[in-house]
Amino acid sequence: MMEPEITKDPSPPEVSPAEQPSEHPPDQSPPAQPPASGTQATAEPDARPAAARKRQAHSVLVSDLHAYYGSQESIKGISINFPANEVTALIGPSGSGKSTVVRCINRMHEEIPGARAEGSVKLDDLDVYDPKVDVTAVRRAIGMVFQKPNPFPTMSIFDNVAAGLRLTGTKRDNLREVVHQSLRSVGLWAEVKNRLSEPGIGLSGGQQQRLCIARTIAVEPEVILMDEPASALDPVSTLKIEELVEELKQRYTIVIVTHNMQQAARIADTTAFMLEGELIEHGPTNDIFTNPNDERTERYVTGKFG
Repeated sequence: MMEPEITKDPSPPEVSPAEQPSEHPPDQSPPAQPPASGTQATAEPDARPAAARKRQAHSVLVSDLHAYYGSQESIKGISINFPANEVTALIGPSGSGKSTVVRCINRMHEEIPGARAEGSVKLDDLDVYDPKVDVTAVRRAIGMVFQKPNPFPTMSIFDNVAAGLRLTGTKRDNLREVVHQSLRSVGLWAEVKNRLSEPGIGLSGGQQQRLCIARTIAVEPEVILMDEPASALDPVSTLKIEELVEELKQRYTIVIVTHNMQQAARIADTTAFMLEGELIEHGPTNDIFTNPNDERTERYVTGKFG
């Protein structure tokens, strides 16, 4: 992997963790250089196969992570590896710390007043909590898709996808190609190609979520974090999101928080069960659901509690 460009960390931007999309970096290099084969600057006649084409992503290694809300410890020293080009599902009852973990990975947790994190989160060999690493560059390399679709309400469909690209200095002659390619990659092109100038907020819930995913992948992150991305969607839209996740793992490392056991079983390569801020068990998804090592995991996946 190429040596990442390290810059001094400016003062953290004022953002609302519930609303701020992760694709709002300044014009600077991310902490890890995307492989040359991963660029989306060249338009494809059929982008679904292009989206499924393999690209080597980067792993994420979390070591002894502690997270706090004021004096309350939410994450209690967990260590977990998220392998490159795989989907890892985080499951567990409400309040177990799943969403806090993903927010710690791209350093959004610290934007909550009084919140802090301790430990190590490495994107391959780069510790994203190193004081010399620029936080907004981290959030470009590690994109986030939220539970509730959050297209920018004043922007068109086209401008929603282009927003991060413009902030990172993508040349105007490439902008249209990258936007179109991103929409194709999430299976949205055929549905919106004749209405790109219309407001993104006018799309259906499932379309809005795919628009947000298109916005995320347009800037070519290394990792995509998804915090219950289909929980507010109907079954048809949920299926489309799941199919999209299966394709995207060919190019990205994906961590998905879900309360849906069937969804985790369908799309995750590995599954991690969390309980009260602790990592109880992590392993191949089939093993977690059919032959877990911990009795608490067995009770949760069979619906006996949670």
